[in-house]
Amino acid sequence: MVLQWGLIGAAVLADPPRLRSVRRITAGPVPDDAFNRVAMLVHKLIDAPMGAVCLVDEDRQVLAGQVGVPEPLASAREMPLAHSFSRHVVMSGEMQVVPDVRDDPRMSDNPMIDEIGAIAYVGAPIVDPDGLIVGALCAIDQEPRAWTPSEIALIGELAEVCSSEVCLRIARATAEEAHEAAEEARRAAESAHHQLELLAELTESLAATMDVAEAMRRLGDIVTATLADWCVVAIADDPGGTAQVSAAHCDPDRAADMARLAELAAGSHQDLRAMILAVRARGRPVRSADGDAEMRSRIGDAELSEITARAGFGASLIVPVVSPVRRRALGAILLVNRPDRPAFSAAEEWTAAEVGRRAGLAVENGRLYREQRHVAEVLQRSLLTELPVIPGIELHARYLPAQDGAAVGGDWYDAFAQPDGSVVVAVGDVSGHDIEAAATMGQLRNLVRGDAYGRDEEPGALLTALDQALHGLRVPASATAVLARVRTCWSGYEVGFANAGHPPPLLLLPDGQVQVWWVPPEPLLGLPPRGEPRTTARRFVPAGSTLVLYTDGLVEDREQLLDDGVARLSEVLREYASGPGDELCARLLEVAPRRSDDIALLLVRLT
Repeated sequence: MVLQWGLIGAAVLADPPRLRSVRRITAGPVPDDAFNRVAMLVHKLIDAPMGAVCLVDEDRQVLAGQVGVPEPLASAREMPLAHSFSRHVVMSGEMQVVPDVRDDPRMSDNPMIDEIGAIAYVGAPIVDPDGLIVGALCAIDQEPRAWTPSEIALIGELAEVCSSEVCLRIARATAEEAHEAAEEARRAAESAHHQLELLAELTESLAATMDVAEAMRRLGDIVTATLADWCVVAIADDPGGTAQVSAAHCDPDRAADMARLAELAAGSHQDLRAMILAVRARGRPVRSADGDAEMRSRIGDAELSEITARAGFGASLIVPVVSPVRRRALGAILLVNRPDRPAFSAAEEWTAAEVGRRAGLAVENGRLYREQRHVAEVLQRSLLTELPVIPGIELHARYLPAQDGAAVGGDWYDAFAQPDGSVVVAVGDVSGHDIEAAATMGQLRNLVRGDAYGRDEEPGALLTALDQALHGLRVPASATAVLARVRTCWSGYEVGFANAGHPPPLLLLPDGQVQVWWVPPEPLLGLPPRGEPRTTARRFVPAGSTLVLYTDGLVEDREQLLDDGVARLSEVLREYASGPGDELCARLLEVAPRRSDDIALLLVRLT
């Protein structure tokens, strides 16, 4: 029976709701004025040597308030449950009135009988808002005592006062906990919002560039603004190749250190390989709460170690840069906080993993873009004409693709000598700046060559025949072009040209003056034949002049008129009239607006 009672009592004392209530009521063994006053009333009103407000926890009894309890218990204000009479109030669920504890089998072995001379005991339950008994208000006498009904009633009433104080404190603690929970939820929501903002900013920034090095730099700037104090981004797509490394710090004064760190890390293949292999092996982030001890031990280079120490090496996190296409790690991002900051949270680890995935997408996009550019460059080189060497005529040409797109387009230039000694030059622009435009341009250029070579017709007649060929062969072309034939004459040179909706040719005269060869506009190539032949304009130019043919990408700007672009080009021609042909080409390209379209440029110097 005693064993059964002990098991029941242990279960009651360990009840979780009751334990939570006890821990909300008192901070532990510290003086409590409110409960001390209740204990003083017990001491004075019923003339008890000792009065106490006892709270019973799972493994101890706390004297929340006491009067008359001898030292050292008075100062310690807590005792083991074996010393507690009040635990029997909690276990029984009712007031305990004991004239002599030595005669009660439950209490006769209590060490307090000998330690403080506790003989008579009366204890009334103290309850919490849920009706759970959390302790007892008790009176203790050092002699046997028959407790009177009025004394027992007074103890019960004062116990209700204690219960009211307990309910008030628990309500206050509950409100504080609810407030703290709300604050924590608010902080969590703000953190989640900031992390989503970071990922959105990162995605937008990485999508705006196809250059891997620039993408890594942008990633470092964004990550160190909110997620970590500093970071190192290492991309090693080819295990045997050279790794690309970038480093960034939230403190701008550390920029030089970060540049040097990236340089040293790029040359430290062993350290980088260990970092990348760590995330490759686990396939997930590697977090270290004590980065200063763990991660720095892996850094073999002394200078590298000094830089990381200056940067502040505390908690660290390594996340893989994962390819969404090939499903493997292309590199790793090391995120580090200063030693005075806490370890990375689970939410920050998730955000960092997302950063790694989006960085992997940027790396893959950059790789695909490089491959596409390589194909485009090979195609473009195969389509553009190698300029011939012609006595008395100096030729210079440039082609620049649009800044956006496939690095290839529909602009072209051409020059070839005719059997009769004249020279045919052309510049054209097929609509679009992509692979399809380049393919169409190749067909159009070959048609121009095939149609013009060996024939002595004027450029207008040649373009008229080209219109018929494009229509008859169903070539899906819509293009502007200028076709010119240059012949020598007694005064220098005669230039006949036809313009199919193209910007006007420019002529730089030997005295530095510039002529703009405006002619009445004629339709683009590739439109249905209109039945009227195209016209040819003629100009006689002196030796030493330079004829400039170009496409609209060199002069067109959405914010300005075409005339303004032509005037800007003319000014550069006048300023650098005496310069070499290659330098003049470079100067002309410098004044081009932002390249949203291709540029083809052909200089014909008539010496």
